[in-house]
Amino acid sequence: MVCDTHLPFKRGQTAMSIRNLSFAYGAKEVLRDISLEITSGSLCGLLGPNGSGKTTLFKCCLGFLKPGSGEIRLGNTLLSNYAPKHLASHVAYVPQEHQPAFPYLVREMVEMGRTPHRGAMPVLSRRDHRAVDHALERVGLRQLAGERYNHLSGGQRQLVLVARALAQEASLMFMDEPTSSLDFSNQLIVWETARAMAAEGLGVVICCHDPNHILWFCDHVAALKEGRLLAVGQVGSIMTRGLLEELYNRHIYTEQVGSRTFIHP
Repeated sequence: MVCDTHLPFKRGQTAMSIRNLSFAYGAKEVLRDISLEITSGSLCGLLGPNGSGKTTLFKCCLGFLKPGSGEIRLGNTLLSNYAPKHLASHVAYVPQEHQPAFPYLVREMVEMGRTPHRGAMPVLSRRDHRAVDHALERVGLRQLAGERYNHLSGGQRQLVLVARALAQEASLMFMDEPTSSLDFSNQLIVWETARAMAAEGLGVVICCHDPNHILWFCDHVAALKEGRLLAVGQVGSIMTRGLLEELYNRHIYTEQVGSRTFIHP
């Protein structure tokens, strides 16, 4: 469990703020005038059709890309002022996919999440080992710790990446379509883990293509289309039929089953 003493942000505090952000690949504008706040202790879903700029926004927030205009702040400090290693101690990332170059063991992959905390010491500390054990346990992979990462299924590899990010013990977590290659049970593990992380005080942002998952698990939602932010706010007030039809240019229907709402075309 991540303790509040490890977090530089208080629950409910703005952990990252994005102001008037724009980005272009050459002459092609991908993001236009994006403003968004990510709050500690909250699970935010990033929703939008393919090509809307979701992954590019993630890369800007992670310092992988430099915005053309606007600013991103981690707490009160400009993101660009952070050294990569210092930033990695605060912000974790789960990519959509990963092709391993070497046959690392699963445990070795998860241990990489401890790199920002290890300093010059090549040997893992007791705290490092506890963090790795805990991360593997949370995603149900402890029994696979000695297996080769590149021998696992795509879904299992994705869970390893989630465990690696958990072991990082960061204050912010960005997850880019983390359930796209997972079976139903493992999708629930990822979403339940994300909800637990938010409950422990982390700010979690998940890029997702399924509006039902946003509706069921997230506290807030940011909807992107063609590089613009159409709406942002609490899920209950933002996830309307009108917004979804504007996002996807299709008729959308909602159905109530017990206490749960289902969205379908």
